Amino acid sequence: MSDATTRRRRGGRKAVAGSRGSAEGGFPAPRAAGTVGGAGPGRAAVEAWFASRGWEPFDFQRSVWDAYAGGRSGLLHAPTGMGKTWAVWGGPLATWMDAHGVPSAPGAGPRPGEVGDAGGTAAERRRRAAPISVLWLTPLRALAGDTARSLAEPVRDLGLPWTIETRTGDTPAALKQKQRDRLPTALVTTPESLSLLLSYPGAAERFATLECLVADEWHELMGSKRGVQAELCIARLRTLRPQLRTWGVSATLGNLDEARAVLLGPRHAEAAALVEGRHPKAVEVETLRPDDLERFPWAGHLGLRMLDGVLARIEAARSTLVFTNTRSQAELWFQAILRARPEWLGRIAIHHGSVDRGARGDVERMLREGELSCVVCTSSLDLGVDFSPVDQVIQVGSPKGVARLLQRAGRSGHAPGRVSRIVGVPTNAVELIEFAAARDAVAAGRVEARRPAGQSMDVLVQHLVTIALGDGFTADPMLEEVRSTHAFAELTDDAWRWALDFVVQGGACLQAYPQYRKVDVDEAGMHRVSQPLVGRLHRMSIGTITSDGALQVKVRGGRTLGTIEESFVTRLRPGDRFVFAGRVLELIRIREMTAEVKAATRRRGSVPRWNGGRSPLSTQLAEMVRAKLQGARDGIFADAEMACVRPILELQARWSIIPAADELLVERTSYRGAFHAFCFTFAGRLANEGLSALVAHRITRRLPCSISVTANDHGIELMADEPFPAEEDDWRGYLTPDGLVDDLLGALDASQLARRHFREIARVAGLVIQGFPGRARPARQLQASSELFYDVFSDFDPDNRLLRQAKDEVLERELDVRRMRGVLKRIAGERLRIVDTERFSPLAFPLYAERIRGQQLSSEDWVQRVQKMVVQLESAADRGGGTR
Repeated sequence: MSDATTRRRRGGRKAVAGSRGSAEGGFPAPRAAGTVGGAGPGRAAVEAWFASRGWEPFDFQRSVWDAYAGGRSGLLHAPTGMGKTWAVWGGPLATWMDAHGVPSAPGAGPRPGEVGDAGGTAAERRRRAAPISVLWLTPLRALAGDTARSLAEPVRDLGLPWTIETRTGDTPAALKQKQRDRLPTALVTTPESLSLLLSYPGAAERFATLECLVADEWHELMGSKRGVQAELCIARLRTLRPQLRTWGVSATLGNLDEARAVLLGPRHAEAAALVEGRHPKAVEVETLRPDDLERFPWAGHLGLRMLDGVLARIEAARSTLVFTNTRSQAELWFQAILRARPEWLGRIAIHHGSVDRGARGDVERMLREGELSCVVCTSSLDLGVDFSPVDQVIQVGSPKGVARLLQRAGRSGHAPGRVSRIVGVPTNAVELIEFAAARDAVAAGRVEARRPAGQSMDVLVQHLVTIALGDGFTADPMLEEVRSTHAFAELTDDAWRWALDFVVQGGACLQAYPQYRKVDVDEAGMHRVSQPLVGRLHRMSIGTITSDGALQVKVRGGRTLGTIEESFVTRLRPGDRFVFAGRVLELIRIREMTAEVKAATRRRGSVPRWNGGRSPLSTQLAEMVRAKLQGARDGIFADAEMACVRPILELQARWSIIPAADELLVERTSYRGAFHAFCFTFAGRLANEGLSALVAHRITRRLPCSISVTANDHGIELMADEPFPAEEDDWRGYLTPDGLVDDLLGALDASQLARRHFREIARVAGLVIQGFPGRARPARQLQASSELFYDVFSDFDPDNRLLRQAKDEVLERELDVRRMRGVLKRIAGERLRIVDTERFSPLAFPLYAERIRGQQLSSEDWVQRVQKMVVQLESAADRGGGTR
């Protein structure tokens, strides 16, 4: 199929999902249709459908079809745009046609939601359609419609009597009611909507003919509680349909064996197939480079200075996606592009999670139909949706991970034989190194692993109520079903008894309150929900998706100053100081949804900087950055990006050293009466934030001083009014992995962190209700309710599993203790280089700029101060000053 043919396809359907490109860039002639390799007529019909479009199936697609025909489940991993949908869709189609015959009138099949055979009312046609055969799980409801359109193409062309429908939060209530009575032949849905279906009686009959479940974009689900929810739902369907074939689909995963085990459960994973589409998908990674690059980079100093280059790239392409890492950044770039090119009004759009859902749908439709030249977006367009007209992706700022880079690059050239192109736009000089490292990682196939979520007891108790509300369950078979999942394979008998007691009695503390005794047990041991109100409230609360709230900042006994992100302020301890509304404040306490503060008497102090909205540098990419620095240390500047930053790194070598891949660099610098220590760990922002608090805590236990800390992806800065030690043994003690958790809990108010985090767990577990449709409860009420439960459990049930889960999740999810421990163990085996410098080195300067940003009353003050310092350092560099 030619590129011209690809371009003429519209409506968001997969355009060339099965083609194999030749060396010349075209597509070979299709093989003759007919029975293939002993397969039945259904397989021949699927291959004939491919041939009718001028396609030839890839080997990995045939491998999936063969495995499916053999009754096997599995995981398919292939690059974006290579036809994964057709690979997992062809098996169910072929198998059904083998059993029921190939229709004699191709082309009469249904569009999504319709039945192809003529005659009768719509209800009659729906009743004559084939019963449920395929359940297609998608992580985003925004993808459901696009997926249904893609699945309908071969169904319609082959004339199959199938219905294809979606079921998400956007589905009309009337259609949902029909689906409860009779499911379509193929249903595209989300984990939350699947749980809802299982909460209604009659699930065994409803899914009696289900043959296949497909978990699309599995890498996006498996690392979260939504993945745990999906695991439990799949286990329930396997109980109802033991012969169920389950297939996962993913494009960017580094731990495929584990991903397969999470999808299918440890007991079934070994017998399942693992199919990899090894056909190379060409990905071009290019970086826009500034004409002049300051030797002292700082975050954001390039920013919109790269606008002219971005505009030129947009003008040279047919359609471009401009990805940013934050919503505010997307708004800034959208406005900047529109100001520079007002004539583009109507041809440029913005797309992110805060934009109205209907407006986002319009943008997606216009993009599919080739009506837009550019869309500025965030991760809201990372997944799944097929925008064939897009031929270029621009990434503003470092992607921070190889998987994210590949995922976003795959939004362009979304077809076999076409090149996916991504243009990096650095927002500071160091990001040039990150883009060069990312290209090396792509070439080496080094993609990050996704860590699966563990035993989420809040999800388990929600699921138990869901099943009890539906067909009910008995304890022992249900325990075996739950243990068949990866998340709960090691569930102890004590934990299981606790979960049952929680849903039946309300646990140790809530037995006296009838509203928390949700599940009844009859004489036969059947667990069911008998109270209608419990059922209604539970169905409104199904799911694990939560959002971060905002806290009011209020002066004690005075006025309210405004609101601040909960993820920031809950990491502070009483007595910590932070800057807000142009004032240095000291935190007194947090109660309900209010941070009570007072004016700080000192401007210096322990001021952790937390930027939860910014993705940390991944472990894989951090290792590649260290390798790039090792090459620069050895005089290798082969990449265009490395050649561009060469003056910066050469100055780093003059004033300090370029850290080798097997050493930790610690720089000590004094400036204006303050003493600074910079540790370049390359551990990513999240781990470095925890490490900075940890090291500061350990130092203050030995030295009576006040320390301010700052962190970015590459390292940490400590600032004090006393000199930092110069001995290696001292720093080894500060950076030891021994006693990590205890010291970290001493450095941070972990109980306050857990208290805030408990709100999410309490909601998922059904302790607090978000509200009724159209009447959501205010965040203040939700927090007050969850805090009450937290206090009660802490005082009267300290071994409560949900309480323990909150503390564990704070350590793992918010502080990333696992990565911190790995970094500290790595440092323990590395050489330690302590260098005294007269001035901030090029690697240290971004940390300095990050810190003073939090001390300024406005961004203009911050920029002016940083630029003044840059001028001073540039002058010193020209004079040859530097290391002491």
